[in-house]
Amino acid sequence: MSLRSAVLDVGYASVVRPALFRAHGGDPELIHESLIGFLGGLGPAARSALRLVSGGPTSPVTVAGVRFPGRVGVAAGLDKDARAVEAWSALGFGFAELGTVTALAQPGNDRPRLYRLKSSQAIINRMGFNNAGAKAMADRLYSLGVRRGELTCGIPLGISLGKSKVTPVADAVPDYVASLRMLAPYADYIAINVSSPNTPGLRTLQEGDLLRDLLTSLTREASQIVHPLGPVPIFVKIAPDLSDAQLDEVIGVVTDHGGRGIIATNTTLARDGLAPADRHLADQAGGLSGAPLTARALQVVTRIAASTTLPVIGVGGIMSPDDATRMIDAGARLVQVYTGFIYSGNGLVAGINARQLGRTT
Repeated sequence: MSLRSAVLDVGYASVVRPALFRAHGGDPELIHESLIGFLGGLGPAARSALRLVSGGPTSPVTVAGVRFPGRVGVAAGLDKDARAVEAWSALGFGFAELGTVTALAQPGNDRPRLYRLKSSQAIINRMGFNNAGAKAMADRLYSLGVRRGELTCGIPLGISLGKSKVTPVADAVPDYVASLRMLAPYADYIAINVSSPNTPGLRTLQEGDLLRDLLTSLTREASQIVHPLGPVPIFVKIAPDLSDAQLDEVIGVVTDHGGRGIIATNTTLARDGLAPADRHLADQAGGLSGAPLTARALQVVTRIAASTTLPVIGVGGIMSPDDATRMIDAGARLVQVYTGFIYSGNGLVAGINARQLGRTT
């Protein structure tokens, strides 16, 4: 552990996290909204000071033609509407994935819909893609001067696209295409989220024919958007609950139909590995993230990396620098954090950066 990450860990665990977890009566969704609002409100001077404290990325890598200054990024779900997009580089991240955003603005599922399982270092959510819509995100990024390839916010930005809840699965393709058209000018890569368990029918889009139609349509649309860098690369984000046969089918479709990489994994419907103190929450609907997902996410990344030359972004249960190192050693080119960041703060990011110091590809 580096001195920087050790100091940040102690400060977060002893001061910041207790204060955060007590705020708003302990309501995790209100706490999350306040944190994103706080980060989004930081001015240039505050972001510069935060960058000095947090340190920066240490191990540049090129993936799908995009140069990432570091291996660890913000997972989708933390910044659904790009409200804190200017702050993520100041926290030491090498990239950020915004969203998941849908073509139509939507409120998401009924509250409460977010549960913190502290003894398990986990979260259950059934948010349901609550977001202000693709046009609102496009307008915000345009107003900030964000343009693909220009690193306006200091790091590459991915944008995760999902299906609008009111759109039938049969009409998913034009729904995703509409979002792609609005957001491709601002995205260094596009992530296709077909694996959230919180939108009815969404996971069926991982099935062979449906995924093939969706990916073919999106890559065709991307090829028609003229840009000096060429078509925006498209990644597919998959669930950890796929069988080996289903996983192999997805790998084949993504490989053969224009996908530039796979993001593994989303949250799980399984409830294995919960601490006894958290088992009363096991029946809550939604996806589970955090430490109980660590082993399964690593298994999925290992299988994908052994089956294809496509790059993999590893996400799921990365709670420590050791977890990130195992993901990268298993074949992930990049990693993302969400729940680990909630529990450990930017000390986790600094620790991963320190572990990856000097690694280049």
